[in-house]
Amino acid sequence: MSAALVPGGVLAFDAGNSKTDVALVSADGRVLGTARGGGFEPHVIGADAAVAGLEPLVRAAAAAAGLRFGDRPLVQQISACLANADLPIEEERLSAAFESFGWAESVYVTNDTFALLRSGVDEPRGVAVVCGAGINCAGLLPDGRTARFPAVGRISGDWGGGAQLAEEAFAAAARSDDGRGPFSALETALPAHYGVKSVPALIEALHLGDIPYNRRLEAGPILFQAAAAGDAVAREVVQHQAEEIVTMAVVAMRRLDILDEPTDVILGGGVLTAGHPLLMETVIRLLNAAAPKAVARVIDVPPVVGAALLGLDHTNAPADAHLTLRSAYATSPAA
Repeated sequence: MSAALVPGGVLAFDAGNSKTDVALVSADGRVLGTARGGGFEPHVIGADAAVAGLEPLVRAAAAAAGLRFGDRPLVQQISACLANADLPIEEERLSAAFESFGWAESVYVTNDTFALLRSGVDEPRGVAVVCGAGINCAGLLPDGRTARFPAVGRISGDWGGGAQLAEEAFAAAARSDDGRGPFSALETALPAHYGVKSVPALIEALHLGDIPYNRRLEAGPILFQAAAAGDAVAREVVQHQAEEIVTMAVVAMRRLDILDEPTDVILGGGVLTAGHPLLMETVIRLLNAAAPKAVARVIDVPPVVGAALLGLDHTNAPADAHLTLRSAYATSPAA
């Protein structure tokens, strides 16, 4: 293809804290070009600089599609599902940044939780909960109504995700060791994992940086192992995480007036896709009690698929286009 514009096409972004996927999709759902890059951090470097950092990925996807990058626009619709686009004002700033580059005739920016949601449903209807390093939830209806949370940490009422689960594990081990709390097997399991002799030594190594900060998330799987082995303290933390996941989903459904209707609840993020039996069994049990018609499903489809599907929704693409897009990612791991 040698052209300047893909009529009706979509330039989709799934931009997370650790990686960014870009897909250039035709109006009929064919994947024309893709690219992958690093994390997206507008909260650190600003919206304009963060979007500018995406230009090499857009160039790469355009080249794969045979497009002349210098000619603008490339497509009809940008659909950007972005981490750290948590508040309306952040979406506005990011939208303005995308518009300034002229890559598309129209721009749609939303939080990356909506990409997870759309990737797991056949129409823009349902609720998604992502539990990875942090936790977030979003709901969407075909008429455009949404339910969402600020999801910026404890100040917005959040509880859970890998980072907090790790902190809870360390705290349980410390309190078990010094007597402030009940005994927990984490008292021995965590020092053993990190190669130190005791909980005080672990605390010192974490505090002084001898154990790199990015290794703290390793405590999460240790927590789940202890819970699976019957440790009461660890099981209580896992129970709390399951309750928070279900609470977010139920509140989103209630806001959209679909709590009593058949509803897909899409689950994603590293904590949920890891398949910890105790967590998943508790989530299913609590969800069935609160919303008997809801159906929970864990999704590992690339979220960029959801971003592209949202773009096709905005261009009113036919249903066949959605199927074509999904089949491309189902049959081509490199897509």
